Amino acid sequence: MTLSYKLSSGSYFPPGATVSNAGVNFSIFSRHASGAELLLYEAAGSPEPFQVISLNPKTNRSFFFWHVFVEALPAGSHYTWRMFGPNDMASTGHRFNAKKELIDPWATAVSDVFWNRRRASDPDDESRSSYRAVVAKSDYIWAGESPWKLGLEGAVIYELHVGGFTRHPSAGVGHPGTFTGLIDKIPYLQELGITHVELLPVMAFDEQSVPDIVMAKGLKNYWGYNTHSFLSPHPGYCINPELGSNAHEFKDMVKALHNAGIGVILDVVFNHTAEGGHDGPMINFKGFINEIFYHLDPHNRSYYRDYTGCGNTVNCNHPLVTQFIVHCLEYWVEKMHVDGFRFDLASVFTRGEDGTPQANPSLPWRIEFSNALNEVPMIAEAWDASGLYDVGSFPGLRWAEWNGRYRDVIRRFVRGDPGLVGAVASCITGSSDLYEEEDRLPLHSINFISCHDGFTLYDLVSYNGKHNEANGEENRDGCDNNLSWNCGAEGETDNAEVLALRRRQAKNLISILLLSQGVPMLLSGDEVLHTQKGNNNAYCQDNELSWFDWSLVGKNRDMLRFVKELIALRRRHPNLNRHEFLSGEPVSGRGLRDIAWHGYRLDEPLWFDYSAQYLAYTLAGLSDGEEDLHVILNMSERTVEASLPEIPGRLWHLALDTSRTGQDDILPRNQQKALESSSYTIARRTVAVFEARG
Repeated sequence: MTLSYKLSSGSYFPPGATVSNAGVNFSIFSRHASGAELLLYEAAGSPEPFQVISLNPKTNRSFFFWHVFVEALPAGSHYTWRMFGPNDMASTGHRFNAKKELIDPWATAVSDVFWNRRRASDPDDESRSSYRAVVAKSDYIWAGESPWKLGLEGAVIYELHVGGFTRHPSAGVGHPGTFTGLIDKIPYLQELGITHVELLPVMAFDEQSVPDIVMAKGLKNYWGYNTHSFLSPHPGYCINPELGSNAHEFKDMVKALHNAGIGVILDVVFNHTAEGGHDGPMINFKGFINEIFYHLDPHNRSYYRDYTGCGNTVNCNHPLVTQFIVHCLEYWVEKMHVDGFRFDLASVFTRGEDGTPQANPSLPWRIEFSNALNEVPMIAEAWDASGLYDVGSFPGLRWAEWNGRYRDVIRRFVRGDPGLVGAVASCITGSSDLYEEEDRLPLHSINFISCHDGFTLYDLVSYNGKHNEANGEENRDGCDNNLSWNCGAEGETDNAEVLALRRRQAKNLISILLLSQGVPMLLSGDEVLHTQKGNNNAYCQDNELSWFDWSLVGKNRDMLRFVKELIALRRRHPNLNRHEFLSGEPVSGRGLRDIAWHGYRLDEPLWFDYSAQYLAYTLAGLSDGEEDLHVILNMSERTVEASLPEIPGRLWHLALDTSRTGQDDILPRNQQKALESSSYTIARRTVAVFEARG
């Protein structure tokens, strides 16, 4: 039976597919199109459309919007667009191609049943190989929950991959690799003590976006840094995406995390899209507004300026594109209740329409001044692939930044590089040298040792070089400057001394991270010493190499316990989460400086010793009721008899010593004993922490 629904001209606003009791309004923006067709499908697997609607420019076009109202069309229907217009790429950048079906950029649910990247990249291929949008209702019941206003004060962020977190057979969840599967693991996150999850990209992305040589090995894009639909949760993380359940399943996860007291930060990719370069597929933007949405080569506009290393660059500071990006962010906050964003390669946001960096680019400031985004944390990866590096100077005072300088300095210090104690002191006190001059605060520094991109924590102490052969690119991909040290053997070993040192070094790295001012971010799996066998670019490894192996929770329970107790120590000490930068000035009423620096002798830091590998400091409690802290970082090969400062009315209690084994490496407050000596013997390559109380 052939279906045919009655039509009317419809409205240009809002864009996308809007469901009402009377039917569905469709609207799409395409400035230079001469014609448009809407193709309606019954279901995700329907081979042919049941109705093709040709839009009349006189009645179905307003300004540059094409629109139509389809009466009584049910939710759950699928649709695509086909656009007609000039294809004079070299001179104007127009790429209209009526052979290609396009997905609505405003789609809130998409399916990928027929998607074929190779065919979509062939301009002469007319097969039905596109993504399809789903007409989805916005009828989710939040049961009274409003969007949070949860900032980064006191935050401990946990970066995880939605699919990889529960896809391993050991996960034991009902729906592995999905938003629903993650819900089953919320008790683990609560027990760990983190405050926020930072989810690798969950907006719909192209899993087929990998080089041919990688695809030939049966691999696919795993990380998801190639978005095509910025308003739709990724269908691969849904149980029933063909029914348009994408948003509902995502919202269920957010609600469950919020009920557990955990915030949700999204890693978002607005610097490029899955459409790639001149030989990439036509998915949506290329076929609707190519000449507006992307940076094009002014000498031949069929080619793309590539500041991202991914084939194209979004023209973020064009007014229309800026508005689209801000709309997307507001949608995820207001409708999906997310609590913050981390922006991939965010320095692209500073490039004007001609590609040159701007002092006051419009997009970061539009985000900063959006009422809907007020108090929502914004975290910039403040660099791009073409040389811009804006750590410490990203435009917009509300923006926090991934602190790549922190990562590099602490990695070098812990592996044993000498002469870094001044840089280390700056890093662990919130990087005032980067942020204070611009009236920023310690919480603007997102501190991390490892993240999805690069070595895991355990690989950082197990490999001197990358081992990416499994990616199929002859180990050419991935970063060569890992600032790692294998502790005496490359990769897997049964040498007990090496293995013990690796565990100690892992504890040293994560201890410094969680003792630092600023906002710490942990990589999922680091707390159980997950390894990727030296692969530092596992973007295409959707398999056990990348997945969270839940058997490690038992196998490495000692490390997991250490991290739990370390997070608990941090969260019970306000003086590790200071709002203002430390000054070295006396604390009111206590006679102690807020921080005092030491070397091998008290109050004699080794600032000008370029062989120094040792730093200690005393951190005063913010109130009479909070313990003071004394921290010793000995990354040298010598054992040191370290003096402890005297604090009237208080005694030092050992809280942490990474050289110790078993449950003595970190002690909860109720298990600590007062030290009888005014000094402490600290072993080589060790972090020690003491708490002072009466």
